[in-house]
Amino acid sequence: MPISPAPTYVPLSKLPNFDPRTVPVIGIDTHLPAVRPEALAPKALRERFRDPPNWEPEVWNEPRIAERRSARAAVLVPIVMRERPTILLTERTTHLSTHSGQVAFPGGKRDDTDIDEAHTALREAHEEIGLAPGMVEVIGQMPTYTTGTQFIITPVVALVNPDHKLTLNAFEVADAFEVPLDFLMNPAHHHRHAIEWAGARREWFSMPYMDGTTERFVWGATAAMLRNFYRFLAA
Repeated sequence: MPISPAPTYVPLSKLPNFDPRTVPVIGIDTHLPAVRPEALAPKALRERFRDPPNWEPEVWNEPRIAERRSARAAVLVPIVMRERPTILLTERTTHLSTHSGQVAFPGGKRDDTDIDEAHTALREAHEEIGLAPGMVEVIGQMPTYTTGTQFIITPVVALVNPDHKLTLNAFEVADAFEVPLDFLMNPAHHHRHAIEWAGARREWFSMPYMDGTTERFVWGATAAMLRNFYRFLAA
């Protein structure tokens, strides 16, 4: 019987001696209800943004870990309109200066020529993964989230035609993949972590997903924005 090769672990943080996958889980929110499947359909998602509920984001910033000026950014939260809707995510290449190797939404820093946050998110998604704007229907925005590296991120939620084609920018993106939306909108898959670092307690969510034999470790800012999306849909 052939022996399977040992898994190759991509660094998920540039912090020395820190791997979020090894930090113990301190809680899983199995007591919270999952978002109902019918609420994840395209029509229901459009209606939710047209008539949003009274709600507040659960997490909106991280402890500062970089002495740099804040910068505006936007990410696309691309919901692929399959029979079972999915979220399209990327794995960043390991040589990037920020958030290298991490699972992320397509997106990036706002340019002076960008009209608004949606323009930034669509432009970056096209540059990073070749997602054509004509295949995307923007339906709304979520509250900003500030990372420890001082990016003030606006999540732009959009519906994506399942017939889209991707062309990855190999410098920025190592891989692109989809995770079922109902998996991410079920708190039974939301893991809580905490660690003492640099004299302060840092807490975060992770949402590990097995994509065949590959673990997609969704954590940090991406998991936080997904958690807020859950709160928005469950309100």
